[in-house]
Parts: sequence; structure tokens; C-alpha cells
Amino acid sequence: MEPRRSRIDLAHATVSALEWRPAVETGIPVLLLHGGGADSAELSWGEVGAVLADAGHRVIAPDHPGFGHSPRAEWSLTQERLVRHVADLVDTLGLDVYAVAGLSLGGGMTVGHLLDQPGRARSAMLLGCYGLMPRLADGLFGAATHFSSFLLLRSGLLPAMTRSYARNPSAMERGLRDLVRDPQSRTPELVEAVLAEAASGTGLEVFGEWQREQVLWNRLRTVYTDRLSTIRTPTLLVHGDHDSGVPFARIQTAAELLPVGSLLAVSGAGHWVQRDRPDLVIPAMLEHLRRDDDAQTTRPE
Repeated sequence: MEPRRSRIDLAHATVSALEWRPAVETGIPVLLLHGGGADSAELSWGEVGAVLADAGHRVIAPDHPGFGHSPRAEWSLTQERLVRHVADLVDTLGLDVYAVAGLSLGGGMTVGHLLDQPGRARSAMLLGCYGLMPRLADGLFGAATHFSSFLLLRSGLLPAMTRSYARNPSAMERGLRDLVRDPQSRTPELVEAVLAEAASGTGLEVFGEWQREQVLWNRLRTVYTDRLSTIRTPTLLVHGDHDSGVPFARIQTAAELLPVGSLLAVSGAGHWVQRDRPDLVIPAMLEHLRRDDDAQTTRPE
């Protein structure tokens, strides 16, 4: 199923979005939020959106401001503004009953939305989720690794290194090995698509803005862990057990803290888990949505 692309005019920004509409809508609408860096709605959710729509869900996947086909906003990206952005999207789209899912940066936006707008989303899915660890790295050298990253960001060296890396097909392919570990999923077409995304827009630049706001010298600004116990929305966490960016132990803790949380550990997968193992991730998302639909149907009034 091919999506249609539309423009969504919000009070604070204009964004481009992909939308898949099923022939017969039998499930709740699903809002999909992509990750940061050289990512977009099409890159993260192209395959997922089509399958969810085939199962009867209306699916909306917007490009965040400055990413993909969306023009850059007049404001700098911060976590708080992105969380408000999600609520504005929901309001503008007229979504009364809906599910929301997010990858990495989009996962952090999803958690922020669940906390900021309690009870609005009926179901949630978090993939490689941001906002669940205090620093960029754990372990003995975690503090040093975090501080080094802070210095690289503030000096401008990390953005420059990222831009150079994003222009080099060989370097990009090597970098994607850590995100998409399955060689059959890490296709030349995927490498070319990520390179094109990195070269064509402002995604890397606005993601750098967000990183500089989030990465303080000794910690990350946003950590949602202590508030997870207040989220009553049924939430599926999907995480590659070889995710080098977000340690699996952090996701296990999050799943335990969420009152209605469940965890799918995707064996051998990296951070871009739905691109790495769509054969496992997409059925799990469908099953989560189906279980929530069944629970709502059987729940007494």
C-alpha cells in the first residue's frame, strides 16, 4: 500500500506527513514518530506503516520539523517543544482514540507525550527509546564517555565529523552496521537512502541543536525513568539486545516500572530495530494493538 503525503499546518510549525489509509478502518489510528540524525518518516516507518494499514489502521507518520520533507521550524528543537509538538499534532489531526509509537528520539517524544497528556493515547510502543538513562553511556567509563561527547558537541567537532561521515558511502555503511546488524536488512538501497537524507535537508543540523540542549556536561537533561510508574497506558517496549546506544538493562528497568508495560527483546538486533528485524518487530506491534483493541472491547462500561 502506497502512502499519500500531505502538509499539516500547526500553530507553531508546518510539517509534512505520510499517511496510509486502509480500505476499511477496523483498528485505532496510529501516530508514528521517527528518530533523530539522518532519519525521516519514510526511512523509519515505510514498511511498518503499510503493514499496519493492511491490518485496518489509519497510520500517520510526520517528519519532525527540519527533518525529511518538513521545513525547519523558527524555534530551536528542545525536548519540551517536541513533546508539545506531539500534542499539537494530535489536536490538529483530530485524534480522539489513538496509539502512538516512537523510535529513539521519537520514543522519548512518545514518553513525554504520555506524561504530559495522561490518558489521551490508548496504546503506546517504544523502540530503542530515548529518555531512560542518565548519561550517554553506562559502565566504568560512562562518565568519561559522556563528558567527551559533551566537549565534542560544544566544540563543533562532533557535528563536523557527522557531516563528513554522512558524505562517505563506505563510512555510512560501516556506521549502519551498529544500527542494523542483519546484513540482509542493511542493503545498499538503505545506505543510499540514508546518505540522500543526510545530504538533502537540515535533519543533521536540527538534531545537533537538540543534542546540545540535551547533553549537559555530566548528565542528560531529560530522564523520564522516575515518572514511568505514573503512566497507565498499555506500553510495548521493543529493543535490540545488541543496541549499543541504549543498554538493554535500562529498557528492562523501564518495562518493570511501567504499570502496564511489556518487553520484546529482539535477539541480535541493533538500535534501528524495526529496520533490522521487521519480521519480528512488526508482528509484535500488530499483536500489541490487537490485544489493546480486544481489552477495550471486553472491558465493562
